Amino acid sequence: MRIAAWLLPVTCAALAAFAGGAHAAEFKSVGAAPAVMFDAPTERGRKMFIAPRGMPVEVILSYGDWVKVRDVAGDLSWVEARALDARRVLIVNVASAKVQAAPDAASPVVFSADRGVLLELAEPIASSWIRVRHRDGQSGYVRAADVWGD
Repeated sequence: MRIAAWLLPVTCAALAAFAGGAHAAEFKSVGAAPAVMFDAPTERGRKMFIAPRGMPVEVILSYGDWVKVRDVAGDLSWVEARALDARRVLIVNVASAKVQAAPDAASPVVFSADRGVLLELAEPIASSWIRVRHRDGQSGYVRAADVWGD
C-alpha cells in the first residue's frame, strides 16, 4: 500500500500532536438560549436533545462552525459554536454539595447545593477547592470533586 506524498507530513504532525502529552480540558457553557444538540455537525443531523442555558460542556473538537462536546453524563453530541459561551459554569454532581465560607472543610457552610444545580466559576481554579457563585448572589468554596465542569 502506498501513502500519498502529501498525507505523510499531515499524519506525522497529527501523531506528534497526540503524543505531546495530556492537555487541560476546555469547558464552555450553553449561552443565553437553550441549544439543540445534534448527532452530527450539521442541522440535517438527528436532534438528540435540547441543552438548557448555562449547561456546562467539555469541548472535544471544533470543526468549522460546529463543536463536539461531552456533557456531565459523558454523552457526546454536536452543537453550533455560536450557541456556546466562554463563561464557566459548574454542575453539582453529588447529592448535596456544601459551599463553605473558606476553602476549608471546617469553615462555616454558606449554603448547600443539590445535584444538578449550576454554579458559576468565580475565580480560576487553583486547588482542590473552587470559588463559586450561585445565581442568587451567594458565593463560597466547594470541593472540586463535588462539581463537574472544571
